[in-house]
Amino acid sequence: MQGNTLTDPKFKDGDTLKTFDYVVANPPFSDKRWRTGLDPLHDPYERFKHFGAPPAKQGDYAYLLHIVRSLKSHGKGACILPHGVLFRGNAEADIRKNLVLKGYIKGIIGLPPNLFYGTGIPACIVVIDKQDAQARKGIFMIDASAGFLKDGPKNRLRAQDIHKIVDAFNNRVEIPKFSRMVGHDEIEKNDFNLNLPRYIDSQVVEDIQNIEGHLKGGIPVADVDALERYWAVCPNLRKALFKKNRAGFVDLTVEKPVIKSTIYEHPEFTTFIAGMNAHFGVWRDKHARKLKGLKVGCHPKQIIVEFSESLLAHYAERPLIDAYDIYQHLLDYWAATMQDDCYLISADGWKAETSRIVEKDKKGKDKDKGWTCDLIPKPFIVARYFAKEQDEIDKLAAMLESATAALNEMEEEHAGEDGAFAELDKVTLANVKARLKELAKEGGELNDEEAKVLTKYLSLCESEAKLKRDLSAKEQELDELAYAKYPTLSEAEIKMLVVDDKWLAALDAVIHGEMDRVSQQLTGRVKELVERYETPLPKLTDRVAELEAKVNSHLERMGFTWK
Repeated sequence: MQGNTLTDPKFKDGDTLKTFDYVVANPPFSDKRWRTGLDPLHDPYERFKHFGAPPAKQGDYAYLLHIVRSLKSHGKGACILPHGVLFRGNAEADIRKNLVLKGYIKGIIGLPPNLFYGTGIPACIVVIDKQDAQARKGIFMIDASAGFLKDGPKNRLRAQDIHKIVDAFNNRVEIPKFSRMVGHDEIEKNDFNLNLPRYIDSQVVEDIQNIEGHLKGGIPVADVDALERYWAVCPNLRKALFKKNRAGFVDLTVEKPVIKSTIYEHPEFTTFIAGMNAHFGVWRDKHARKLKGLKVGCHPKQIIVEFSESLLAHYAERPLIDAYDIYQHLLDYWAATMQDDCYLISADGWKAETSRIVEKDKKGKDKDKGWTCDLIPKPFIVARYFAKEQDEIDKLAAMLESATAALNEMEEEHAGEDGAFAELDKVTLANVKARLKELAKEGGELNDEEAKVLTKYLSLCESEAKLKRDLSAKEQELDELAYAKYPTLSEAEIKMLVVDDKWLAALDAVIHGEMDRVSQQLTGRVKELVERYETPLPKLTDRVAELEAKVNSHLERMGFTWK
């Protein structure tokens, strides 16, 4: 349906606008032609009555008031608008004031900048709710401007960002620097300006430099206290890392190179890691059974909702770990791999069928490139059933790498003008053999030395060639073993490979990555503080004076003076 929503609405009941229970809209930002064909002072649908007419060059409130008028007395709406509607003055200030006084605005959600194509300005979602509007005493505000992923030239809301917004809004959860309920009285004191920074301080806490610390040395206690979320979990780790210097300052107890190991190996931190492993184990054991119970006809979209919500709730109260990060990891893995697997199971059941990979060559002929299995890729079969064979291949690959490195090293060592390869146009097996024949005819002590190097090179080449043949044979043998294994797999084995070895192992790995990130962040911050204050200004001044004296001494010896 095409047309002009403002001048010629398509949803009407006779001469009035048709009303709805719900309306959502993303109208054009700051429409400068919204009044074309429309006189807001004589609007037949009375959309601007009691609110005021929007400015001629800013049509944002025109669309919002159209939504308000199109809602039933209990209706709810949401409209994406540019941030300017929250604070622009004059006519828009009057409209904003009237909307607040009527209690129609239930919430405001500030979004990150650069989300939409065609504009980089930040937007917001204005949530309208007419139900019990007169009893409304405030507006729930969310500043979600910091939650996004850089995706090419634009920013993108992740699943975790959306979920956090929805959770906070629906449950009215006040989160520092993110969300709060703002009373109408506070809004009135701010002249009905709804600019989010007036009510939510979402600025990142500034990392303030301590002047006394730079002058006298020592790490400020305030900076160590700021890491309280770590000390709450590992209180004695703080004592293991820091000792008192003077009032308000501490020193590092251990040497700087062992900060990481001190943290990683501390009993309280290892206990934390063990607890997190056990925590995931509880969720894994519970849901492994459910996942293995999936049947033909199951609904993948319902599956991911159930399991992602369960995982989010499971990590909601865990320290040092953001449950929404864990949730996002599952959603990312779902999009990349697990979703396709579930659709395969829904269509065909627990079947691990292989298929040949056929590609066209340059002449357009089909060429067999091997085989694959979408549900259970080859590495999972190998890891579960042929670990010994894979270990042999890994050892051969390591030996081959060493042999190749030795050959490269010989070529570099003897490539100079006086080197054993100096007489060769190019170091190849054929050229080396030909040169050895020449040396055998020429004889001589120098030729013997050159011959030894070339003979050793040939020996390494033969070793490398043999390792390549052995490696190729072993890889081919393993490939055949793995391919032959698929038809023998029972349904129970397939479920074990898919659920335990593939899905849950992948999730376990990313959760371990989150725990590693926790330790890396703490290690990084402690190192940063140590390096920031380890050399106080007097020592730096002395060092500068020392270096200056050395420079002056060198200049004097060369007959120069600059003072």
